[in-house]
Amino acid sequence: MARTEQLTKAGQSIWLDNITRDLLDDGSIERCITDLAVTGLTSNPSIFDKAIAGSASYDAEVRRLAKEGHSVEETFFALAIDDLRRAADLFRPVFDATGGVDGYVSLEVSPTLADDTEGTIAAAVSLHEEAARPNLFIKIPGTPAGLPAIEEAIFRGVPVNVTLLFSVADYLAAADAYLRGLERRRDAGLDLEVASVASLFISRWDAAVASTLPTELHNTVGIAIGQQAYVASLELLASTRVRELEAAGAHMQRLLFASTGTKDPAAPDTLYVGALCAPGTVNTMPDATLEAWADHGELSAPLAADPAPAAAALAEAAAAGVDVDALALRLQDEGKDAFVRSWESLLASIASKAAP
Repeated sequence: MARTEQLTKAGQSIWLDNITRDLLDDGSIERCITDLAVTGLTSNPSIFDKAIAGSASYDAEVRRLAKEGHSVEETFFALAIDDLRRAADLFRPVFDATGGVDGYVSLEVSPTLADDTEGTIAAAVSLHEEAARPNLFIKIPGTPAGLPAIEEAIFRGVPVNVTLLFSVADYLAAADAYLRGLERRRDAGLDLEVASVASLFISRWDAAVASTLPTELHNTVGIAIGQQAYVASLELLASTRVRELEAAGAHMQRLLFASTGTKDPAAPDTLYVGALCAPGTVNTMPDATLEAWADHGELSAPLAADPAPAAAALAEAAAAGVDVDALALRLQDEGKDAFVRSWESLLASIASKAAP
């Protein structure tokens, strides 16, 4: 049995947090599906920046699109959609076998739209139509401006991966936006088969508090936030509001653990994978983390629906000077800015390749 099957047998979906044309061309993504039980894939501007800048595989198409008069941004989305269509087709059997619960790939709207509700809605609808794959999520940040865009996108039938979530409050706000979109579809007599995941970022917490906490508390806050969100998700799934939507045919939004590569070299490279294996959730992993788990990962037990360990860990962090609520806001702002920087770097890389 592949070690990754420990996670799938516990009820968690494994997704790959990477895509490049080379990984598609050499069969690596297909092998992830067949050999490592990977059932989906995520991307972001940083991933595509590394893929396009670090490979010659896109160069000819970049030059062709530039000669045809496409803008740099149009060129990027053409390249990304080509890659993600191919990946979506590889995962389509999973999508079909699970009735649309799993088997997704994700494409993010421009990070420059994070504070632009109407621009995000227009981009989400347009990109999903252009991609023309039912198992392609559009990633929308769970920012104040992103939340109404998430609701509207769901109402219009666009499946959404909500990104840049850092706290339980962020997660619940994203879940509420999703439910509002579904409720509007129900009231309009539309089907409720519009999926979503809510991506909670984990390791960035521990990187942010490492200089504040004593050594014995390092790498505890991210896991505690994940545990807390998992308990909150179970409580939400048990609510009357959710059960009524499920009875009407909806699949509920799943909690997705993102940023699960270990950033502390002193910590185990599979730290967040083993600690956050929870039934009904998703863990999207960078290549190195997936390979590490496949090589030596050991699951002691799935995550328990017990709020006490998270509460205790966060109380210790607070006593050491960590303001969790303030830090969650800061991390979302920093994440938003980091994605904009990656976006600008990505567009600059494309522009340089397009130059005659």
